[in-house]
Amino acid sequence: MKGLYCRAAASDAQPKFVIQEATLPEELGSHQVRVQVKACGLSPLDLKLLADVGIQRDLIPVGREVAGVVLQVGPKVSFFQPEDKVVGILPLDSPCSGLCDAIDIDEHYLVQKPEKLSSVCAAASLRDGLCAYTALHTHARIAAGHTLLVMDGGSSFGLMCIQLACYHGVKVLTTSHSPQDHTFLEQLRPSVARVIQVNNGSSDLLPLVLEETGGLGVDIVIDSGVRLQDEEEPEAMKLHPHKHDIISVLGVGGHWVTSHQDLQLDPPDCRLLHLKSASLSFLNPEVWTASSAQQGRYLHILRDIVEKMSTGVLRPRPEEAVPLYEATVVMETVQRQQKKKAVVQL
Repeated sequence: MKGLYCRAAASDAQPKFVIQEATLPEELGSHQVRVQVKACGLSPLDLKLLADVGIQRDLIPVGREVAGVVLQVGPKVSFFQPEDKVVGILPLDSPCSGLCDAIDIDEHYLVQKPEKLSSVCAAASLRDGLCAYTALHTHARIAAGHTLLVMDGGSSFGLMCIQLACYHGVKVLTTSHSPQDHTFLEQLRPSVARVIQVNNGSSDLLPLVLEETGGLGVDIVIDSGVRLQDEEEPEAMKLHPHKHDIISVLGVGGHWVTSHQDLQLDPPDCRLLHLKSASLSFLNPEVWTASSAQQGRYLHILRDIVEKMSTGVLRPRPEEAVPLYEATVVMETVQRQQKKKAVVQL
């Protein structure tokens, strides 16, 4: 069988993606499950993160969000049996590519897939659902009555945050990066309180947020990227808010959840956070599979996400599935753009 792998290049070159033959061992581990993959989601590879945690290989497996059917179970597996439909995320150190016909995975990384939920939808949206759940519940601890600002609500991650927050009775404000996203977000049901357009490279984010919140600011901000400087920023980064704007829209006791790995705060930024008694946390959903310390909570989150997707609480934007022979080209596009999601149907 064949799988998709990344051949890491020099630091200044783009990584290359190749289709390679792969084999599975004849015998399963005690707690392993062999799954026939039906669909696999593709997300950008964080090669720096892999190096930081000591994972260095010539060929790095690609495709970790999988949905499929159980073929065989190990002797000590207690959660699953053959023919069960499952969904899960492969751990960072998995030797398997999710685009193989079949994979071996520990049972503690899988949950049952509801009958109403399609394999393509589950594989395409599971990671963003996990990110949204982690940001809102684990970091921000949302509650009914809170006010939330989601940056780039038209993205897959942003949309999950909006829908999950609305379900819990949170007042949601969001930004849009294109006229199409702006129209889509204004037509969402349940509706958001305000959509702020930033597709022209600038916006009146602070005055509009203060106007909507009666001058108090928001309880929670979830970003999709941050501008650290006003000059020499790449064109794509100009759509993101400046770090000072994010801190300024926070209310007293507010919480900022950032995805920006290299965020740098200057003394005036820290002073403003201190004056508001505000807090900052970094969103890294990989910690769930990198450590088994909170395995039970992780499985609970996955179950809740797929259940909410099957009942329509979470409704991701439809993702058109591509065949396996297009996976190499599609993954190169995903890696370059950092935004576009893709899902491969096997």
